[in-house]
Amino acid sequence: MGFTLRAAAPPDADEIARLNVATWREAYAHLLPADFFTDEFVASRHAMWQRVLGEPRPGFIVQVAEVDRRIVGYGFAGPSFGAPGEHLPSERQLYGLYVSAAHHGTGVGQSLLEAVLGDGPAMLWVAARNPRAIAFYERNRFAFDGTEQTDPIAGIVDARMVRS
Repeated sequence: MGFTLRAAAPPDADEIARLNVATWREAYAHLLPADFFTDEFVASRHAMWQRVLGEPRPGFIVQVAEVDRRIVGYGFAGPSFGAPGEHLPSERQLYGLYVSAAHHGTGVGQSLLEAVLGDGPAMLWVAARNPRAIAFYERNRFAFDGTEQTDPIAGIVDARMVRS
């Protein structure tokens, strides 16, 4: 099954938002309350992607993977951010890397990671109870640095991973 990568564009916002919600269901449904995926949550994802793609900012990159002209994955990275005055372990951060479960193991995730981060130093947050994602990032030389936080949207404990 072949796929193509390309830069995301404003017309992709709704399709990426739908994929965002679908992949969160696939990855986190067992960690979230049954009523998490409300109409408001879905609307917030659409609004977020409209803003991200409609008002691009320097240093931010969103790439999508397509199969038969349908988006099956996306990667989103940019400058690292944290609390004011917080020392960050890297200047680049992966904000999101999601691939439809039907396309796991096809190389889509690896290609997206390389497209948005390259091979250099970076940081990311991963759900501490997401062993599949953790194994993927460890294969890509990311390691836990001991920092954890609770995701403000999902309430899931996230752990920071860093690649030097």
